[in-house]
Amino acid sequence: MKAGSSGAEPRTPAGGQAPLDPPKSARGLPEGSVGALHDAGRIFGRYHLRSAFRIRVHGRERMPATGPVVVIANHSSMIEPQLIFGMLPRRSAFLVKAELYDWLGGLAGKFLVAIGQIPVKRGEIDRKPLMTAVGVLKDGGVVGIFPEGTRGAGDVGAAERGAAWLVRASGATVLPVATRGTRKPADGKRRWRPRVDILVGEPFTPKVGPGKTGLDQGTEELRGELAALVKTLDDWRTENGFVTP
Repeated sequence: MKAGSSGAEPRTPAGGQAPLDPPKSARGLPEGSVGALHDAGRIFGRYHLRSAFRIRVHGRERMPATGPVVVIANHSSMIEPQLIFGMLPRRSAFLVKAELYDWLGGLAGKFLVAIGQIPVKRGEIDRKPLMTAVGVLKDGGVVGIFPEGTRGAGDVGAAERGAAWLVRASGATVLPVATRGTRKPADGKRRWRPRVDILVGEPFTPKVGPGKTGLDQGTEELRGELAALVKTLDDWRTENGFVTP
């Protein structure tokens, strides 16, 4: 797939191909979710922002077709979770900040639960969402997490330990995903339909050792892989004349 008339797409080594949608019998979602609503939510996430952004996805075929996968992604705006949720070729359960579940008098929370997302209380030690995520992974599903823990510049200068813990607990493969073009410029003025690029990297399986040391080393490996993918995308966008806030 070409990324546009201004140049070839950014590339990492090609991996195995995955179908656009899995068989309907393959749930891979937390208990309490509704498969049909989840699938409808994915379609919504895939298309509803296209009127506001020119979205290009590179390397979606690198998603493993089967087996447990932890998707790690950079985070610089509220838009990335929706975009990645929509573009992934498999059902996925993302770890979502719990504050969103209180929106609209709790209706947002009911919807997020129905489409299979997992609430996380930031700044608190809470094993429940992590164990829910491990359950999804051990069932062969896909879990998405933003290692930076909150929105920032999106360059993955730091990372929290949750992703490495999930890998250690489940033995899942890791799929890095970089997104650029979603963050508002410093002056708050966005160009008309700015270009957004999503680059899916090559899946890998890190070795996360025991104890805090193993967790810290695994976290740094994941952070480094994701940061390198973001830089690959930044370099490509710069070469092809796309602004990267």
